Amino acid sequence: MSVGTSRPRGAQDVPRVPAARHGDPTGLGIDPDELPDGLVVADEHGQVICFNAAAERITSLPAEGALGQRLEKALPLEDLEGRRWWQLTDPYGGLAIRVRQPERNLLLPGGREVLVSARYVRGEPTGPVRRVVVSLRDTEARRRTEGSHAELIATVAHELRSPLTSVKGFTATLLAKWERFTDDQKRLMLETVDADADRVTRLIAELLDISRIDSGRLEVRRQPVDIGAAVGRHIQAYVAAGQPADRFLLRLEQPLPALWADPDKIDQVLSNLLENAVRHGEGTVTIDITATESPREGEDTGTSVTVSDEGPGIPEESMNRVFTRFWRGSKRGGTGLGLYIVKGIVEAHGGTITVGRGSQGGAEFRFTLPVAAPAYLT
Repeated sequence: MSVGTSRPRGAQDVPRVPAARHGDPTGLGIDPDELPDGLVVADEHGQVICFNAAAERITSLPAEGALGQRLEKALPLEDLEGRRWWQLTDPYGGLAIRVRQPERNLLLPGGREVLVSARYVRGEPTGPVRRVVVSLRDTEARRRTEGSHAELIATVAHELRSPLTSVKGFTATLLAKWERFTDDQKRLMLETVDADADRVTRLIAELLDISRIDSGRLEVRRQPVDIGAAVGRHIQAYVAAGQPADRFLLRLEQPLPALWADPDKIDQVLSNLLENAVRHGEGTVTIDITATESPREGEDTGTSVTVSDEGPGIPEESMNRVFTRFWRGSKRGGTGLGLYIVKGIVEAHGGTITVGRGSQGGAEFRFTLPVAAPAYLT
C-alpha cells in the first residue's frame, strides 16, 4: 500500500507526494496493511492518503490508483437505490455536529456489495473535518450467517411439519370417529400423538438451547452429579427399550473427584453421545469415566467421559465439522443440531470436547469437565 501525508493548511498549493508504503497517516501506531478490514482515509481536502491492502482486496482497486484521488472518485459508492453516497452524506460540507456514518450496505462499481461505515475526525467539536476514515467489510461473512439462519429455519420447519401433521391427523380422526375405534386402537393413536408431541418439545428445547449458546446466555445450575450413575441410567433405558445388555461396557475409575455440574444438561450430553453411538456405530459401546487434569486453569482435577463404538467411525475430512450446525455424517435424519448443542453445554461448564477414532476403529467422543463447586461454596 502506498501512503501519502496530509498537507498543512498553509501549503494547499504544494503538490502532494506519496509517502513510503508503510507510513502511518492515521496515527494508530500500526501498519494499516495489518488491519483485517478495509481502511480508506481522506485528508481535509478530500484526497485519499491511505488505502490499505484489505481495501484493495475488497474493492479490487489498486492503492496506487486511489492515492491522491478525491474520495468520491477513488471510492465511487452508491446506495441500493442507485444514489451516489458521497453526495448524499457530504462529509465536508454537511452538518458540523455530525461525526460518523453508521454501517450500511453500499454498492461498488459493477454492483459488488460492501459494508461501509465512516468516521469524521474534527480538530474541535464543530470545526472543519480534518480526516474522513472509512471502514470497508466484505458481505460474504454476513451472507454466510444469513444463510445459516435460513437453513436453520428451513430445517426446523421441516422437522416440525411431520409430527404436527401426525398429531393433527390422529386427533381429527379420533374426534370424528371416536366410537368406531376399539380401546386398543385409541391407545395406539394416543401413544403416537404423545410421542410426536415429545418430538416437538425436544425440537423447541434444541432451538432454545441454540439461542442461548449463540448469545452466551446458557445458564449452568451446578449441583453434585454422580456421573457413573447418570451413565448407568441411560444404559438401563436402552436395555429396557430392547438393546442387548452386552452391547454396553461401562468402565468407571475409582475414586473420582466430586463433580459439580448441571445434571439436566449433563444428561442431555450423555443422551446425545450414547444415541449417536447406538444409532450410527456398531458393536460394543464403551463408556470410560476417569479422573484427569482439569481443563480450567487453577484447578488440578477434572472428570473425563469417553464414549466410543466399533463402527466405521467418522471420516478424517469430516472431523473438523462434527460440532458445527447441521452436520449429520453419512446418515441422514434428525436436525444435525445435537453435537453443536453438546459442545455448547460442555463449554458453558468450562469444559472441552474432542472427537477422534477409537481403539476399535469407531468414533470416539471425549469430554472433560472441571469439578469446581459453585462460587457460593468456594
